[in-house]
Amino acid sequence: QVQLVESGGGLVQAGGSLRLSCAASGRSFSSYVMGWFRQAPGKEREFVTAITWDGVGTYYADSVKGRFTASRDNAKNTVYLQMNSLKPEDTAVYYCAAKGGSFSYIARFYNKWGQGTQVTVSS
Repeated sequence: QVQLVESGGGLVQAGGSLRLSCAASGRSFSSYVMGWFRQAPGKEREFVTAITWDGVGTYYADSVKGRFTASRDNAKNTVYLQMNSLKPEDTAVYYCAAKGGSFSYIARFYNKWGQGTQVTVSS
């Protein structure tokens, strides 16, 4: 019954960086795959990255490879998304999500979601 709360969004100029955090509460946080998704105005929700329960396996959308890094600290019940070299097309509401079992790119397979945090990248 994990609950998720994102933070760290804001307004940043192109080329800048932000770090998003997702704090989790509830039981068995360490057993979940944690994903990050985003939704821009007028567009569908899209996969950004996911990280496996042990923090070793990470998977990234092609659009963010080399710029974004996911990590997790199970002792703190927190996952992170470090975003570097931000572009205006990264502007979106970013959501963290959790699922049991194995990795997935597909949003509907995640069964717990945070409320989202706005990231706006200006040119």
